[in-house]
Amino acid sequence: MNLQPLEDRIVVRPSESEETTASGLVIPDTAKEKPQQGEVLATGPGRRSDQTGEIIPLDVAVGDTVVYSKYGGTEITIDGEELLILTARDVLAKYAGKASGGKGKK
Repeated sequence: MNLQPLEDRIVVRPSESEETTASGLVIPDTAKEKPQQGEVLATGPGRRSDQTGEIIPLDVAVGDTVVYSKYGGTEITIDGEELLILTARDVLAKYAGKASGGKGKK
């Protein structure tokens, strides 16, 4: 991928959403929820501080798995792959482990 985000932008590959339910029913595309987790593919250098002019580094790095806000970011397609460009403020947390399409606690 030859995409370099600017400032505090982050390029994320959303995790795959579940294709079937636990009981084996196929979930149609219209009923699938947008993923809120993904792998960081690229990051910008950080945002410049309004007070000092110094660059504030990002809290995430390439390879991190992150949880992001449901409606945050801009969807793009690069080389046939659907990606998401987020600002650092759209990222809610880093996730230790593999991303899954699951919802909160059950």
